[in-house]
Amino acid sequence: MAKLMVLLNLLLFLGCFASISQGQLQFGFYAQSCPNAKSIVRSVVNDAIRNDATMAAVLLRLHFHDCFVEGCDGSILVDNGARSEKLAFGHQGVRGFDVIERAKRELETRCPGIVSCADIVAMAARDAIVSANGPDYDIPTGRRDGRVSDVSLASELPDVSDSIDVLKRKFAEKGMNEKDLVLLTAAHTIGTTACFFMTNRLYSFPGGGSDPSINPALLPELQSQCPRNGDVNVRLGIDRGSPGKFDISILQNIRNGFAVLASDASLNDDPSTRAIMDSYFSPLSPILGPSFQRDFINSILRMGQIGTKTGSQGEIRRVCSAFN
Repeated sequence: MAKLMVLLNLLLFLGCFASISQGQLQFGFYAQSCPNAKSIVRSVVNDAIRNDATMAAVLLRLHFHDCFVEGCDGSILVDNGARSEKLAFGHQGVRGFDVIERAKRELETRCPGIVSCADIVAMAARDAIVSANGPDYDIPTGRRDGRVSDVSLASELPDVSDSIDVLKRKFAEKGMNEKDLVLLTAAHTIGTTACFFMTNRLYSFPGGGSDPSINPALLPELQSQCPRNGDVNVRLGIDRGSPGKFDISILQNIRNGFAVLASDASLNDDPSTRAIMDSYFSPLSPILGPSFQRDFINSILRMGQIGTKTGSQGEIRRVCSAFN
């Protein structure tokens, strides 16, 4: 297993080398300056998940939401009054800020002024995946924290109501491709959503009634969990059957019409994204086909390099919720 991990990390390194070099992120960035950074963050994350099992999905989502606004620079963590980015409509329900702050406090006692909040967010997402039986992997670090947090900059976040064409455009604007869209959507394999995001799909879909793409076996299940005029804050698992385990079942559910979220279901609406999903379920896939876990790692590593600040850019915050 150890040899497999070494080989996997080597392949990931070679695959991402050009973009990582340009972005000045490095594997082992803290090897000398804060050698225990990884273990400190992982310990805090594991404690948080032991106390609240939903925290794994929360921390993974936090990484995504941070990177898709102003890049992976910790901008979502800042409390900046009424202008705070975290107040954006697209960020509603995002949590985990206290876990990142707790890890930062631990790091500041051991390595003051060294580890950025942006890197903590990326490391915490990796640890969250591992905690849900997902793959472990090394991430390049060296991100610096941004000096901007503005709610107006979060207006173009991917949304659960977006069509496949809008989602493809929003990903492309961040340098991400259709394969990244499929694989990062698969991060919904862990976590829950609120009935608030289901109301239109279940009862007021364009044309009337419910979304016809919902498998007839799933529709009454969703409507029982989210009844018309019911409590919109009730939460339900996104990956039917295994919402707490990181696995490929989310893509199988989407292919079969068992997608809970409309944005997930939209992957079936485009031949290219549908073909990407199908490639993981061909008869030869286990031997000759693509590896879901390896491809997911590649995509989340690519996402983790969106708009990174490095070198003399940005700052290393003393606390994650405030600029220095």
